[in-house]
Amino acid sequence: MKLIALTMIFISFYGLMGNGSDSDPATWSNKKIEKWFSKNDWSEGWKVSPDASVNKREFAISYFKNKPRWEKAFRFLKNNDLSKLELKRYDIDGDNLFATVSEYVTKNDEAANLEAHRKYIDIQYVISGKEIMNIAPISTVKDLITPYDETKDIEFVTVAKKVNYLASQDNFFIFFPDDAHRPGLKVEVNSPVRKIVIKLKVN
Repeated sequence: MKLIALTMIFISFYGLMGNGSDSDPATWSNKKIEKWFSKNDWSEGWKVSPDASVNKREFAISYFKNKPRWEKAFRFLKNNDLSKLELKRYDIDGDNLFATVSEYVTKNDEAANLEAHRKYIDIQYVISGKEIMNIAPISTVKDLITPYDETKDIEFVTVAKKVNYLASQDNFFIFFPDDAHRPGLKVEVNSPVRKIVIKLKVN
């Protein structure tokens, strides 16, 4: 009986350990991350596709850490006619989660620098028009152009190598603090863009 009891205790213990690990995306296999991401429950029914540049593991970790914020962010995107929103800031959850809608003309390559944030994650979506976004790991920074401004949560940098991505109504981007990015670049000619950027606080 003692042996059976001890066996049951060990089974229960390891079962609990397994569940704890299973709830932490940082410990998930790539296959499990991909399965969770592809299931798309996190999108709250918003039909726009995530860009291939999105770091799925980092997204999963952040999502389960701040699930209510992510849910509110995607519900805002789904439940509003983004083409008709006023050009202003929208407080979804105070400073923890807010959106800004803007319109501008895309820039020439030499007119913009890569930026990075520390306090907030960006969800960026081009509502109308199209633009090029440069993305590079923050680990590849070469030079600091403008030191980090804590109030504005931004710094400007140069990187060793960057990759170009096309942003349009078909895809959205997520930029984490590890992602240096340069949005708003012209595709072929300078053209008007309407965009929404949702800022989601990291902690």
